[in-house]
Amino acid sequence: MKKTGLLNQPLSCVIAGMGHFDELAIGDAGLPIPAGPERIDLAVSEGVPGFLAVLRAVLGELQVQNAVIASEMPERSPKLYAALREALGDIPIEQVPHEAFKARTQNARAVVRTGEFTPYANIILVAGVVF
Repeated sequence: MKKTGLLNQPLSCVIAGMGHFDELAIGDAGLPIPAGPERIDLAVSEGVPGFLAVLRAVLGELQVQNAVIASEMPERSPKLYAALREALGDIPIEQVPHEAFKARTQNARAVVRTGEFTPYANIILVAGVVF
């Protein structure tokens, strides 16, 4: 049994298989998930698990060079946006309209569904390299 870090097997497997520029989306409970990417459904109930908890766990495992969010997030969910900025540190954040964000999830290796009910609690993480 793995004893530290990310314990979810499907999510850990996707991250282990990612290469430079591959994308992983983490979404709220309402984000539509297209047919192409792998669906990793972690949602149990409202708020469980939360978006930020899942994001922090993934950031502990995945080298991220930049992130993409919906441009609506800062205005519609300012507290979440502030917490997201803190969690990402120096990782650059690109903002795109929500419709463009949803379209871009079609290219993700996987989309992770959380139990988050906060509007626009969605992010696409772009894999970097560790060297």
